[in-house]
Amino acid sequence: MAQGSSIRKLNSINIAIAMLFRQLLTLSSTLSVSLAQGFYARPAKTADGSLDLMNWEVGIPGKPNTMWEGGLYKLKMIFPEEYPSKPPKCKFTPPLFHPNVFPSGTVCLSILDEDKGWKPAITIKQILLGIQDLLNDPNPSDPAQSEAFTMFQKDLTAYERRVRQQAREMATAA
Repeated sequence: MAQGSSIRKLNSINIAIAMLFRQLLTLSSTLSVSLAQGFYARPAKTADGSLDLMNWEVGIPGKPNTMWEGGLYKLKMIFPEEYPSKPPKCKFTPPLFHPNVFPSGTVCLSILDEDKGWKPAITIKQILLGIQDLLNDPNPSDPAQSEAFTMFQKDLTAYERRVRQQAREMATAA
């Protein structure tokens, strides 16, 4: 019985790695477009220099003509062994001031929640574009950070000022 469980787990990991490798190849084919738009997404390197397909380093640029413009927002994507049946965890490093980002940096977005909008067909590119859209268009019905949510609801001018300062800081950190 334990051997069967181990084989199922290994098969699940192999499926996840195969899916991530396929998405990596797809992203590579559109890399020049992504770089032109300021995005990057790549597997993290391990201590020995090999690629860890289950952990990715991502950069999401703020959209032009928004308060997020100029910032490059770094994110870690951690893929579970059950991927693509389960979504990756996306976490800003450092955490962002945003109504839909938990203080830990974890993104609160329906397409990243297996009980809400996650579907195995969602691509890494779609996730990144969804997060970029969320930056300037927070979802007030699903708050994750009370200070940012309260400021967004009650004092939009102060919220925008804080976000623009954050964008300046993220531009220099890039």
